[in-house]
Amino acid sequence: MSKSPKKLHKSSRIRRNRKLFGAVLLVLVVGLFFVFIGRFSYIVSSGKLNNVNLSKKTETKYNRDRRLTAVRGKIYDSNHNIIAEDSNVYNLYAVIDKNHVSTDNKPLYVTNKRKTAKVLSRYIPLSEAKIYAVLNDQKSGAYQVEFGNAGKGLSLEVKKEIDAKNLPGIYFTKSVSRLYPNGNFASNIVGLAQTDNSDSASSGTLTGVMGIENYFNNILTGKNGYRQFKTDSFGYELPNSQTVVKKAVNGSDVTLTLDARLQSYMESVVSEVADTYAPTSMTAILMNAKNGKILAATQRPTFNPSTKVGLNNSWRNALVQDTYEPGSVMKLLSLSASIDSGNYMPNAYYQSGSVNVDGSIIKDWNTSGWGSIPFGQAFARSSNVGFVKMEQQMGAKTWKKYLTNFGIGKKTGINLPGESAGSIAYTRAVDRATTAFGQGVNVTAVQMMQAFSAVANNGKMVKPQIVSEISNSSTGKVQKEKTEVVGHPISKSTATQVRNEMKDVINQTYGTGQSYAIPGYEIGVKTGTAQIASGTGSGYLTGNNNYIFSVVGMAPIDNPKYILYITVRQPQKMTAPAETILSSAFNPILKRALEYSTGASVANVKTSEMPNLTGQSVESAKQTLEDGGLTYSLVGSGNKIVQQLPLAKEHVLSGQRAVLLTNGAMTMPNIKGWSKNDVLKLAEISGIKVKFKGDGYVVKQSVAENQLLNSTSKLTVKLASKN
Repeated sequence: MSKSPKKLHKSSRIRRNRKLFGAVLLVLVVGLFFVFIGRFSYIVSSGKLNNVNLSKKTETKYNRDRRLTAVRGKIYDSNHNIIAEDSNVYNLYAVIDKNHVSTDNKPLYVTNKRKTAKVLSRYIPLSEAKIYAVLNDQKSGAYQVEFGNAGKGLSLEVKKEIDAKNLPGIYFTKSVSRLYPNGNFASNIVGLAQTDNSDSASSGTLTGVMGIENYFNNILTGKNGYRQFKTDSFGYELPNSQTVVKKAVNGSDVTLTLDARLQSYMESVVSEVADTYAPTSMTAILMNAKNGKILAATQRPTFNPSTKVGLNNSWRNALVQDTYEPGSVMKLLSLSASIDSGNYMPNAYYQSGSVNVDGSIIKDWNTSGWGSIPFGQAFARSSNVGFVKMEQQMGAKTWKKYLTNFGIGKKTGINLPGESAGSIAYTRAVDRATTAFGQGVNVTAVQMMQAFSAVANNGKMVKPQIVSEISNSSTGKVQKEKTEVVGHPISKSTATQVRNEMKDVINQTYGTGQSYAIPGYEIGVKTGTAQIASGTGSGYLTGNNNYIFSVVGMAPIDNPKYILYITVRQPQKMTAPAETILSSAFNPILKRALEYSTGASVANVKTSEMPNLTGQSVESAKQTLEDGGLTYSLVGSGNKIVQQLPLAKEHVLSGQRAVLLTNGAMTMPNIKGWSKNDVLKLAEISGIKVKFKGDGYVVKQSVAENQLLNSTSKLTVKLASKN
C-alpha cells in the first residue's frame, strides 16, 4: 500500500530540515574552527591574551624575585666610635585562640597564662599582673594579643632568652631598626631613621626623617639588589635552576666631626643645668676655630633616639632652624666693624645711660649709666649706648656692609636640613642703631659661630663643619670634607684688638664676664642678654627671666683653638643670676676641651681612658673595669652590654662610676650613695625622668631595686651631704 501524498510531503520536509540543520551546524563548526585557528595564530604571534602578556604571566608564575636589602651606612664620631648603625629588633605577640593547633593536635596557643605572664615579666617592662590581663583579653574574641610598647623593639638576645623558656603560643615578628648605642648624643644633629612602610616598594627599609640621617638619606641608604629564581607550580624553588643575582650596594658611612668624649661630657653638663634652672630652651656649640669643625653640640629640649623619649617636643634642630635676636654677643661684630672701618676711638668719651634716636630712647642695662666713660670701656661694660654711637659713627652703609660680610642674613650651607637664613631690620634709624647690640636682627646659632670664627681666626672666616668624611667599604671610595674659608670680613690686627677687649670682659673690674674665668687658662668672652619679642607685634616681654642669656668664649685667647657659645632662654627656675647659670655650663665644658688639648689630667688627678665595653659580655666588662680601677652599676638583667656611660675613649677619673645598660629587661639598680652626676648618667642611658630633692649624694630612691623600668618611668631621688 503506497504512502499518501500528505505523508510524503511531511517526510520530505523533515529530510530537508535535517539537511538545513546539518549545513548550518557544519558552517558553524567550520566558522568556530577558523575563529579558533585565527585566535590561536594571534596568540602565538603576539604572545598576548586579552592584552595580557602570556610570557610575562608565565614568568610571574614560575619566576620569583627576592629582594636583597642594602645595609644602611653607619654614622661615626671623629674617633670612629659608632653613633648609629642597623640592627634587627623583635616584636612580641601571643596567640590565645585555642583552635590554633598543629597537625598532630599539639597546642600552638598560650596554655598556661599564669606561668607565661610570670616568665615574660622578667624580660619586658610590664608587670606580671598586666601581662596576665592582656593574655585574658576575651572581649573581642581575639586570635592574638600584643603587649604595647613593652613588647616592641626587643633585642635578639632577649628573644633568644624568651625562646629558651619554650612557652607555647609566644611568637615574634622581626623588623629592621636603627640602633643608637649612645642614647642622648647630639640627637637633633644626628637625627633619626625609621622604618618606611608607605608603599610596598619601600616597605621595611629605613628612611631618615631628621638630622644627618635625613640630609644624607640617599647616601646612607644604598641600593637594594635582588635574587631571581624559578619555582614549580607549588612555589618551591626548582633544584639546579639558573638564578640571576644582583648584589645589594650597601650605603656609605658618614663620619662626623663630633668628638664623643667632649659630646658626652657636654650632654651631661647641659642636662644638669637644664634640670636645675628649667629653661624653655638651651643650646651649646663647641667648635674648632681653625677649621670650623664642630666638636660637640646639643640643645634642650632634646630626645633619646633609642627610647624616643622627648621626640614629640624636639623635632626641630634649634642650632640651624631656630632664629632669635642674639643680644650683646653681636657687639663682637659691631666692635670689629668699628675698628676695621677706622671709626673706633677708644680714648674718646661719651655720656652713658641713655641716647635718643629719632624719638626712641635706648638705654644701657645699667639704666643710670656710668657717667662719662671712654669708648674703650663700652665693650667690657656691654654698653648699648656706646654701640649705638659707634654705629652712627660708622654710618648705616658701612655697618650693613660688615653685617653682610659676616654672613648675617645668609645660610651657612652646613650639611644639616632646614637651615634658616635669619633676617635684618634695617629701614629706620632706630632699627639700624639696635642691630649694633643685637636687636632687630635674627640669627641662628650656627650662623653666629661662623661670624665668631673671623675674630678667633685672625680675620679668616670658616664655614662650620659637621661632616668629616663619607666613605663606602664596597667601593673603597672616600670623600673627605675640607675646611672652607668663606670670607675675610676683618683684618688680622682688628681680630687681635677685639680679642684683647674680650680679655677685659673677664679681667677688668668693670667687665661683665668675671664669672667665666678658668684658672690656668687665658680666656676671652662676651656676654649677652637679649630681650624676647612679645609676639603681639609690639614691644618685648618683661620680667627677670624673660631673656635669652648667652655667652661666647674663645681660648686660648691669644691664639684661639676653641669657640664655645651657649644660650639659655627663659629659665623658669631662676634661682641664681644669669652669669651663674651660664658659667655652670660654660666653664666645665671649655675647661674639659682645653685639658684634652693640652693633655692635662682633670683636676691633676690620675685619669684613664674609658674602654669600649659595648658588645662585651657582662662578666668580661666587669673584669675590664675592675682591672682599670673603675666602679660600675648594671641596668638590666641581660648578659651583654649594649650601652655605656662614660663613652669609650673618654677620660675618666680613677674610681669613677660607669653605668652599663644590658640587653635584658631594664631594671632599677640600687643607687644609694651615688652622686647627682651618676644619677644623670642613669637617666640618660635609660630614658627615665628624674626629679632631685636636696644636694649631695643619694640617700633615698622612689623606685625600688630590681623594679622594671621603661621610658615612662619616673624616679624621685633624695640627696644629702655625706657625714
